[in-house]
Amino acid sequence: MSRYGGRDRGSATVWAALVATVLAAVFGGVLLLGQAVVARHRAAAAADLAALAAAAGWAHGPQKACAAALRVARAQGAELGACRLGGEVAEVRARVAVGPFTATMGARAGPPLAAAP
Repeated sequence: MSRYGGRDRGSATVWAALVATVLAAVFGGVLLLGQAVVARHRAAAAADLAALAAAAGWAHGPQKACAAALRVARAQGAELGACRLGGEVAEVRARVAVGPFTATMGARAGPPLAAAP
């Protein structure tokens, strides 16, 4: 009988398969986490830009301002969930789906607040 024969023969193959399976699972988890982060960032960017577009057009009325926000959100690959104007301040919510994840973010835009004396 050889020195390396016996019951342990082929156990390295089992360990290698186990390690490869664990690494594949970890890699898959990291990819899913990356998709969730990308969805959140895209939704935040779309909401920010849509709020700026709505705030820029507040003088033309809420319908035209929200139409501009909708165009900007669609250009970013997002859906506009809500659009409200309160004077010069616009509040919007944008939703983006990336893979199995859907992120919804809100943003507010308007003139800067007056400095306290």
